Amino acid sequence: MLMIYRPDYIAAISPFIGKPIVKVLVGIRRCGKSTIFEMLRSELLRRGIAEENVISRRYTEMELSDRLTARAMYDDLKSAISGKGRCCLLLDELQEVKDWEKVINDLLEGEDVDIYVTGSNSKLMSSEISTYLTGRYVTIPAYTLSFKEYLEFKSGRGLSRNELLEQYIRFGGFPLVALSDYDEKSAYQIVNGIYHTVISRDVVRRHRIVKQDLFDRVVRYIIENMGKTFSASSISKFLKSEHRTVSPESIYNYIRWLNEAFIIYPCHRYDIQGKAILKTQEKYYLADISLKYSLMGYSRKMLDGALENIVFLELKRRGYDVYIGKNEAKEIDFVAERNGERIYVQVCVRLPEDSDREVGNLMEIKDHYPKYVVTTDPLDVGNENGIKILHLADFLLQDAL
Repeated sequence: MLMIYRPDYIAAISPFIGKPIVKVLVGIRRCGKSTIFEMLRSELLRRGIAEENVISRRYTEMELSDRLTARAMYDDLKSAISGKGRCCLLLDELQEVKDWEKVINDLLEGEDVDIYVTGSNSKLMSSEISTYLTGRYVTIPAYTLSFKEYLEFKSGRGLSRNELLEQYIRFGGFPLVALSDYDEKSAYQIVNGIYHTVISRDVVRRHRIVKQDLFDRVVRYIIENMGKTFSASSISKFLKSEHRTVSPESIYNYIRWLNEAFIIYPCHRYDIQGKAILKTQEKYYLADISLKYSLMGYSRKMLDGALENIVFLELKRRGYDVYIGKNEAKEIDFVAERNGERIYVQVCVRLPEDSDREVGNLMEIKDHYPKYVVTTDPLDVGNENGIKILHLADFLLQDAL
């Protein structure tokens, strides 16, 4: 299969190559982590590491994951590195092996190894890993394709940037879809397969969910309301109106498990005046907008939410912490912070004649951080009272925000 280079990830990993810390690459299944590992392998060989000293293991294969214990994994890796000097270990989808973190800890402490790990569950960077590897690991989030990467994947197809942007909005950024010219039905079938694999492997099976019909209904509600505020209690009340009984506690667990499997990302509310993160009325965005289309079909009515989702993910890719802004009674779509800097972003399909919500809301913020309105209408772009109004493609392709 054609493989497109994704240099941003190699650049993110490069400062840690050869350092005595575990490099952990995490993200939703099929976002391209295994391909990034292939690129990393090439980078290690380019740096002069002998091929026999770069040892790869993939733990999603049935013959491995079904019977592989931590002890067997440890013995296998010990045997593979024996007598070779310093080795690089590339361990793919490690969460399939119970007690993997103990193996990694022992190898890190007792052997001359440089360790790289991928996983499709955020438990890889929480309690298990922190217990054994405190201060000795770094997490590198992996996402589906950015628009910049999507253009690379689609180069040579003879389509304009705007045509490719429309495809990106309609089909999302899963590499498996982008590498071929699928029609809408086929593309959504592929994404639906990815979705059900993640749900079955990383949520239902892992957490032993018995009432899957109720769980599926909760997930559908969350996806239907992507980019809107809701709580476990509000979902519970809604389902009660459908004569379904699910406790807020169960729904809270479902939301947490979907977050751990990288199907959804939370976006907390930030009080701009009080400079505090609020614990209520958060929103959730999807790992890729195509997940919604694959379950519900595409409609232009979804476009506002889809654009928000795309901008949210772009900000996350660029290393920002992203929040919903609350400025007294007004709402700002996104407040994004990184390294002590901040930007504000409003998102809309097109600016209405009365653009008070988009431009006016930003003008009421009394600081000098950059402020953007992002739109898909090329006639709206420009500069209004110091606020940059950018076309979505220009926003996504800017080298710096």
